[in-house]
Amino acid sequence: MDRRDALGTLAGLAIAATARGQSESNGMIYREFGKTAEKVSAIGLGGHHIGRPKDPQEGIRLIRSAIDRGINFMDNCWDYQYGESERRMGLALRDGYRQKAFLMTKFDGRTKTATARQIEESLQRLQTDHIDLMQYHENIRLEDPDRFFAPDGPLEALMEAKKAGKVRYIGFTGHKDPYVHLRMLEIAAAHNFHFDSCQMPLNVMDAHFRSFGQQVLPLLVQQRIAVLGMKPMGDGNVLKSGAVTATECLHYALSLATTVVITGCEKMEILDQALQAVKTWKPMGSEQMAAVLAKTRDLAMTGKFEPFKTTSMFDGTAHNPQWMG
Repeated sequence: MDRRDALGTLAGLAIAATARGQSESNGMIYREFGKTAEKVSAIGLGGHHIGRPKDPQEGIRLIRSAIDRGINFMDNCWDYQYGESERRMGLALRDGYRQKAFLMTKFDGRTKTATARQIEESLQRLQTDHIDLMQYHENIRLEDPDRFFAPDGPLEALMEAKKAGKVRYIGFTGHKDPYVHLRMLEIAAAHNFHFDSCQMPLNVMDAHFRSFGQQVLPLLVQQRIAVLGMKPMGDGNVLKSGAVTATECLHYALSLATTVVITGCEKMEILDQALQAVKTWKPMGSEQMAAVLAKTRDLAMTGKFEPFKTTSMFDGTAHNPQWMG
Protein backbone atom coordinates (compact mmCIF):
# COMPACT_ATOMS: atom_id res chain seq x y z
CA MET A 1 0.00 0.00 0.00
CA ASP A 2 1.51 3.36 -1.02
CA ARG A 3 1.26 6.54 1.02
CA ARG A 4 -1.74 7.93 -0.87
CA ASP A 5 -3.68 4.66 -0.60
CA ALA A 6 -2.83 4.43 3.10
CA LEU A 7 -4.14 7.94 3.76
CA GLY A 8 -7.31 7.13 1.87
CA THR A 9 -7.76 3.97 3.92
CA LEU A 10 -7.29 5.81 7.22
CA ALA A 11 -9.75 8.51 6.19
CA GLY A 12 -12.25 5.90 5.01
CA LEU A 13 -12.00 3.96 8.26
CA ALA A 14 -12.57 7.14 10.23
CA ILE A 15 -15.65 8.10 8.20
CA ALA A 16 -17.13 4.62 8.59
CA ALA A 17 -16.47 4.52 12.33
CA THR A 18 -17.87 8.01 12.82
CA ALA A 19 -21.03 7.21 10.91
CA ARG A 20 -21.56 4.07 12.96
CA GLY A 21 -21.39 5.41 16.45
CA GLN A 22 -21.01 9.12 17.11
CA SER A 23 -23.29 11.47 18.99
CA GLU A 24 -22.91 14.90 20.55
CA SER A 25 -24.04 16.32 23.87
CA ASN A 26 -23.03 19.49 25.72
CA GLY A 27 -20.21 20.09 23.24
CA MET A 28 -18.68 16.64 23.78
CA ILE A 29 -18.59 13.86 21.19
CA TYR A 30 -19.46 10.32 22.33
CA ARG A 31 -18.57 7.19 20.41
CA GLU A 32 -19.49 3.52 20.60
CA PHE A 33 -17.14 1.39 22.65
CA GLY A 34 -16.39 -1.55 20.35
CA LYS A 35 -19.17 -4.13 20.23
CA THR A 36 -20.76 -2.90 23.43
CA ALA A 37 -23.64 -0.51 24.04
CA GLU A 38 -21.36 1.83 26.00
CA LYS A 39 -20.87 5.43 24.87
CA VAL A 40 -17.55 7.03 25.78
CA SER A 41 -16.21 10.53 25.26
CA ALA A 42 -13.98 11.04 22.23
CA ILE A 43 -11.39 12.59 24.55
CA GLY A 44 -10.15 10.63 27.56
CA LEU A 45 -8.29 11.99 30.58
CA GLY A 46 -4.78 10.53 30.86
CA GLY A 47 -4.10 8.98 34.25
CA HIS A 48 -0.35 9.49 34.48
CA HIS A 49 -0.61 13.27 34.25
CA ILE A 50 -3.22 13.70 37.00
CA GLY A 51 -0.62 12.31 39.39
CA ARG A 52 2.01 14.88 38.40
CA PRO A 53 0.85 18.05 40.24
CA LYS A 54 2.50 18.31 43.66
CA ASP A 55 -0.83 19.16 45.26
CA PRO A 56 -3.19 16.15 45.19
CA GLN A 57 -6.15 18.52 45.21
CA GLU A 58 -5.09 19.85 41.80
CA GLY A 59 -5.29 16.35 40.32
CA ILE A 60 -8.71 15.86 41.90
CA ARG A 61 -9.88 19.22 40.57
CA LEU A 62 -8.76 18.27 37.05
CA ILE A 63 -10.68 14.99 37.15
CA ARG A 64 -13.90 16.54 38.40
CA SER A 65 -13.69 19.44 35.97
CA ALA A 66 -13.18 17.01 33.09
CA ILE A 67 -16.24 14.99 34.11
CA ASP A 68 -18.36 18.11 34.67
CA ARG A 69 -17.49 19.22 31.13
CA GLY A 70 -18.38 15.96 29.42
CA ILE A 71 -15.30 13.71 29.55
CA ASN A 72 -16.38 10.36 30.95
CA PHE A 73 -13.41 8.17 29.92
CA MET A 74 -10.90 7.98 32.75
CA ASP A 75 -7.49 6.41 32.04
CA ASN A 76 -5.23 5.09 34.80
CA CYS A 77 -2.74 2.34 35.71
CA TRP A 78 -1.76 0.38 38.81
CA ASP A 79 1.82 1.69 38.56
CA TYR A 80 1.24 5.37 37.64
CA GLN A 81 3.11 7.53 40.13
CA TYR A 82 3.47 4.39 42.28
CA GLY A 83 -0.27 4.29 42.86
CA GLU A 84 -0.80 8.01 43.49
CA SER A 85 -2.74 8.52 40.24
CA GLU A 86 -5.25 5.85 41.25
CA ARG A 87 -5.50 7.22 44.78
CA ARG A 88 -6.30 10.70 43.46
CA MET A 89 -8.86 9.32 41.06
CA GLY A 90 -10.50 7.35 43.85
CA LEU A 91 -10.90 10.52 45.89
CA ALA A 92 -12.16 12.48 42.88
CA LEU A 93 -14.80 9.86 42.03
CA ARG A 94 -16.55 10.23 45.38
CA ASP A 95 -19.80 12.18 45.80
CA GLY A 96 -21.54 10.74 42.76
CA TYR A 97 -18.74 11.17 40.24
CA ARG A 98 -18.10 7.42 39.94
CA GLN A 99 -21.50 6.93 38.32
CA LYS A 100 -20.59 9.48 35.63
CA ALA A 101 -17.28 7.86 34.68
CA PHE A 102 -16.22 5.01 32.44
CA LEU A 103 -13.27 3.93 34.55
CA MET A 104 -10.25 2.21 33.03
CA THR A 105 -7.03 1.09 34.66
CA LYS A 106 -4.18 -1.24 33.75
CA PHE A 107 -2.09 -3.92 35.42
CA ASP A 108 1.47 -5.15 34.95
CA GLY A 109 1.18 -8.74 36.20
CA ARG A 110 2.38 -11.55 33.96
CA THR A 111 1.08 -14.29 36.28
CA LYS A 112 -2.36 -15.06 37.66
CA THR A 113 -1.25 -14.29 41.21
CA ALA A 114 0.33 -10.93 40.38
CA THR A 115 -2.63 -9.91 38.22
CA ALA A 116 -5.21 -10.80 40.86
CA ARG A 117 -3.28 -8.86 43.52
CA GLN A 118 -2.97 -5.77 41.34
CA ILE A 119 -6.67 -5.83 40.46
CA GLU A 120 -7.54 -5.85 44.17
CA GLU A 121 -5.11 -3.04 44.93
CA SER A 122 -6.53 -0.94 42.10
CA LEU A 123 -10.07 -1.46 43.36
CA GLN A 124 -9.02 -0.29 46.81
CA ARG A 125 -7.18 2.81 45.59
CA LEU A 126 -9.98 3.73 43.19
CA GLN A 127 -12.56 3.23 45.96
CA THR A 128 -14.90 1.26 43.73
CA ASP A 129 -16.37 -2.23 43.60
CA HIS A 130 -15.81 -2.58 39.85
CA ILE A 131 -13.58 -1.32 37.05
CA ASP A 132 -15.24 -0.79 33.69
CA LEU A 133 -12.16 -1.66 31.65
CA MET A 134 -9.05 -3.50 32.85
CA GLN A 135 -6.11 -3.59 30.44
CA TYR A 136 -2.93 -5.65 30.16
CA HIS A 137 -0.25 -2.97 30.35
CA GLU A 138 2.84 -2.63 28.16
CA ASN A 139 2.40 -5.38 25.61
CA ILE A 140 5.86 -4.48 24.30
CA ARG A 141 7.79 -7.78 24.17
CA LEU A 142 7.24 -10.60 21.72
CA GLU A 143 6.60 -12.99 24.61
CA ASP A 144 3.98 -10.74 26.28
CA PRO A 145 1.07 -12.16 24.25
CA ASP A 146 2.16 -15.71 25.14
CA ARG A 147 2.35 -14.82 28.82
CA PHE A 148 -1.15 -13.31 28.75
CA PHE A 149 -2.71 -16.56 27.52
CA ALA A 150 -0.41 -18.99 29.37
CA PRO A 151 -1.75 -21.42 31.98
CA ASP A 152 -1.86 -19.72 35.39
CA GLY A 153 -1.49 -16.40 33.54
CA PRO A 154 -3.23 -13.01 33.62
CA LEU A 155 -6.29 -14.04 31.60
CA GLU A 156 -7.31 -16.56 34.25
CA ALA A 157 -7.29 -13.86 36.93
CA LEU A 158 -9.18 -11.47 34.67
CA MET A 159 -11.92 -13.98 33.91
CA GLU A 160 -12.36 -14.73 37.60
CA ALA A 161 -12.57 -11.01 38.35
CA LYS A 162 -15.07 -10.57 35.55
CA LYS A 163 -17.21 -13.43 36.84
CA ALA A 164 -17.16 -11.79 40.29
CA GLY A 165 -18.34 -8.48 38.83
CA LYS A 166 -15.08 -6.67 39.58
CA VAL A 167 -14.14 -6.13 35.92
CA ARG A 168 -16.52 -5.50 33.03
CA TYR A 169 -14.30 -5.36 29.92
CA ILE A 170 -10.77 -6.53 29.03
CA GLY A 171 -8.19 -4.89 26.78
CA PHE A 172 -4.44 -4.53 26.20
CA THR A 173 -2.01 -1.68 25.63
CA GLY A 174 1.47 -1.12 24.23
CA HIS A 175 3.64 1.59 22.73
CA LYS A 176 6.72 -0.13 21.29
CA ASP A 177 6.08 -1.85 17.99
CA PRO A 178 2.90 -2.67 16.02
CA TYR A 179 4.21 -6.18 15.38
CA VAL A 180 3.69 -7.09 19.04
CA HIS A 181 0.08 -5.88 18.87
CA LEU A 182 -0.49 -7.90 15.70
CA ARG A 183 0.89 -10.96 17.45
CA MET A 184 -1.46 -10.41 20.39
CA LEU A 185 -4.44 -10.26 18.03
CA GLU A 186 -3.24 -13.40 16.22
CA ILE A 187 -2.83 -15.38 19.44
CA ALA A 188 -6.18 -14.10 20.74
CA ALA A 189 -7.87 -15.42 17.59
CA ALA A 190 -6.18 -18.80 18.09
CA HIS A 191 -7.68 -18.88 21.59
CA ASN A 192 -11.07 -17.71 20.31
CA PHE A 193 -10.81 -14.69 22.59
CA HIS A 194 -12.14 -11.23 21.71
CA PHE A 195 -10.52 -8.20 23.31
CA ASP A 196 -12.89 -5.35 24.06
CA SER A 197 -10.24 -2.67 23.52
CA CYS A 198 -6.70 -1.97 22.37
CA GLN A 199 -4.61 1.06 23.32
CA MET A 200 -1.70 2.31 21.20
CA PRO A 201 0.08 5.48 20.01
CA LEU A 202 -1.78 7.28 17.23
CA ASN A 203 -0.31 10.60 16.17
CA VAL A 204 1.11 12.57 13.24
CA MET A 205 4.54 10.93 13.64
CA ASP A 206 3.25 7.37 14.03
CA ALA A 207 1.71 7.55 10.58
CA HIS A 208 5.23 7.39 9.08
CA PHE A 209 7.29 5.29 11.49
CA ARG A 210 6.55 1.77 12.79
CA SER A 211 2.94 2.76 12.39
CA PHE A 212 0.22 1.42 14.64
CA GLY A 213 -2.24 3.44 12.59
CA GLN A 214 -1.26 1.82 9.31
CA GLN A 215 -0.77 -1.75 10.58
CA VAL A 216 -3.03 -2.34 13.59
CA LEU A 217 -5.90 0.13 13.30
CA PRO A 218 -7.59 -1.54 10.27
CA LEU A 219 -7.76 -4.88 12.09
CA LEU A 220 -9.26 -3.30 15.20
CA VAL A 221 -11.96 -1.62 13.14
CA GLN A 222 -12.65 -4.88 11.29
CA GLN A 223 -12.97 -6.82 14.55
CA ARG A 224 -14.94 -4.04 16.30
CA ILE A 225 -12.37 -3.69 19.06
CA ALA A 226 -12.52 -0.26 20.70
CA VAL A 227 -9.55 1.86 19.56
CA LEU A 228 -7.91 3.81 22.37
CA GLY A 229 -5.47 6.26 20.83
CA MET A 230 -2.78 7.52 23.17
CA LYS A 231 0.18 9.88 22.95
CA PRO A 232 -1.45 12.27 20.44
CA MET A 233 1.41 14.63 21.30
CA GLY A 234 3.83 11.95 22.50
CA ASP A 235 4.04 13.40 26.03
CA GLY A 236 5.04 16.69 24.41
CA ASN A 237 7.77 15.20 22.22
CA VAL A 238 5.78 15.63 18.99
CA LEU A 239 5.35 19.32 19.75
CA LYS A 240 9.12 19.70 20.21
CA SER A 241 9.48 19.08 16.47
CA GLY A 242 7.94 22.50 15.84
CA ALA A 243 6.05 21.09 12.88
CA VAL A 244 2.52 20.94 14.32
CA THR A 245 0.39 22.54 17.01
CA ALA A 246 -1.36 20.77 19.87
CA THR A 247 -4.73 21.39 18.24
CA GLU A 248 -3.54 19.89 14.95
CA CYS A 249 -2.35 16.82 16.85
CA LEU A 250 -5.70 16.36 18.57
CA HIS A 251 -7.73 17.04 15.42
CA TYR A 252 -5.69 14.45 13.53
CA ALA A 253 -6.10 11.77 16.22
CA LEU A 254 -9.83 12.49 16.50
CA SER A 255 -10.10 12.08 12.71
CA LEU A 256 -8.75 8.54 12.79
CA ALA A 257 -11.07 5.65 13.60
CA THR A 258 -10.49 6.20 17.30
CA THR A 259 -13.03 5.42 19.97
CA VAL A 260 -11.17 7.60 22.48
CA VAL A 261 -8.13 9.87 22.21
CA ILE A 262 -6.43 9.79 25.61
CA THR A 263 -4.46 12.93 26.38
CA GLY A 264 -2.53 13.97 29.45
CA CYS A 265 -3.69 17.09 31.29
CA GLU A 266 -1.67 18.09 34.33
CA LYS A 267 -2.86 21.71 34.16
CA MET A 268 -6.30 23.25 33.73
CA GLU A 269 -5.08 25.17 30.66
CA ILE A 270 -4.20 21.88 28.95
CA LEU A 271 -7.61 20.44 29.78
CA ASP A 272 -9.21 23.58 28.35
CA GLN A 273 -7.13 23.11 25.20
CA ALA A 274 -8.31 19.52 24.77
CA LEU A 275 -11.97 20.44 25.24
CA GLN A 276 -11.64 23.33 22.79
CA ALA A 277 -10.11 20.95 20.24
CA VAL A 278 -13.22 18.77 20.43
CA LYS A 279 -15.52 21.76 19.95
CA THR A 280 -13.61 22.98 16.88
CA TRP A 281 -13.00 19.55 15.34
CA LYS A 282 -14.37 18.51 11.98
CA PRO A 283 -13.40 15.15 10.42
CA MET A 284 -10.34 15.43 8.19
CA GLY A 285 -10.52 14.13 4.66
CA SER A 286 -7.58 12.45 2.94
CA GLU A 287 -6.30 15.75 1.51
CA GLN A 288 -6.32 17.44 4.91
CA MET A 289 -4.56 14.45 6.47
CA ALA A 290 -1.96 14.52 3.72
CA ALA A 291 -1.27 18.19 4.36
CA VAL A 292 -0.65 17.63 8.07
CA LEU A 293 1.41 14.51 7.53
CA ALA A 294 3.55 16.16 4.86
CA LYS A 295 4.87 18.45 7.59
CA THR A 296 6.00 15.55 9.78
CA ARG A 297 7.19 12.86 7.37
CA ASP A 298 10.91 13.61 7.28
CA LEU A 299 11.01 14.42 11.00
CA ALA A 300 9.26 11.17 11.91
CA MET A 301 11.56 8.73 10.14
CA THR A 302 14.24 8.55 12.84
CA GLY A 303 11.78 7.96 15.68
CA LYS A 304 13.33 10.88 17.57
CA PHE A 305 9.95 12.39 18.42
CA GLU A 306 8.45 9.03 19.47
CA PRO A 307 11.03 7.95 22.08
CA PHE A 308 8.55 5.46 23.56
CA LYS A 309 9.20 3.37 20.42
CA THR A 310 12.97 3.81 20.20
CA THR A 311 14.17 3.98 23.83
CA SER A 312 13.32 2.33 27.14
CA MET A 313 12.50 5.60 28.92
CA PHE A 314 8.74 4.92 28.80
CA ASP A 315 9.01 1.19 29.64
CA GLY A 316 7.95 1.03 33.27
CA THR A 317 7.97 -2.76 33.40
CA ALA A 318 11.52 -2.85 32.02
CA HIS A 319 12.76 -0.55 34.77
CA ASN A 320 10.69 -2.41 37.40
CA PRO A 321 10.54 -6.08 36.39
CA GLN A 322 9.24 -6.96 39.86
CA TRP A 323 5.91 -5.42 38.83
CA MET A 324 5.34 -8.30 36.41
CA GLY A 325 5.57 -11.00 39.08
